[in-house]
Amino acid sequence: MAEPAATTDVPAAGSKSQQAYDAVKQRIVDGAYPPGHRLVLAAIAQDLGVSVVPVREAIRRLEAEGLVTFQRNVGATVAGIDPTEYLYTMQTLSLVEGAATALSAPLISATDLERARAVNDAMRACLQDFDPVRFTRLNQDFHAILFEHCPNPHILDLVHRGWNRLASLRSSTFRFVPERARESVEEHAHLLALIAGGADADAVERAARRHRSATLDAYLTHFSTTEAISDASPDHG
Repeated sequence: MAEPAATTDVPAAGSKSQQAYDAVKQRIVDGAYPPGHRLVLAAIAQDLGVSVVPVREAIRRLEAEGLVTFQRNVGATVAGIDPTEYLYTMQTLSLVEGAATALSAPLISATDLERARAVNDAMRACLQDFDPVRFTRLNQDFHAILFEHCPNPHILDLVHRGWNRLASLRSSTFRFVPERARESVEEHAHLLALIAGGADADAVERAARRHRSATLDAYLTHFSTTEAISDASPDHG
């Protein structure tokens, strides 16, 4: 998977430019600045209590990462989510995270399993008053517990790259398919039962891959349905 363009002039941690970058990126990832949102530099600078200069530098970095685009006569706007990039990222993550979880399984302690169950319980509670952003964060915490003991550093690095790519895509999938969240929690419980019961590596890997693939399938179904409705609309085109 290709790395983002390297930069040799990343501002020092704690600098105003870095603070502006962190703040704007977080708002994009969390959905506070949705796709198509116009980024008015002066307004952002006033909100953050800095000058326009560090905000402009932050926006340039975000453009290099593909999170921001410049439109003629409009200026900087939040980039849309590329469904093809999401598809490739999820397909890759299904493979590498499944392998990482299977390799990690024999090294997962009883304490780790309790931590994972506690996170899954929090996800189940989150279903009552659904917050897709919080649910997604908890979901990442859950899976990190299961793959963090993977002894192969190269596979683990690919998993981390996949999660980072999902974050850059703002892919809180559960925002689009909230009904998938309940199924996800139940699949987590099944995965924990397999690991706790000492299931073989192939069984754990298959379950982890099916779990990831089911989320992708739910999103693709949603996306294709949305596209079909848009195409059928009398206002389309």
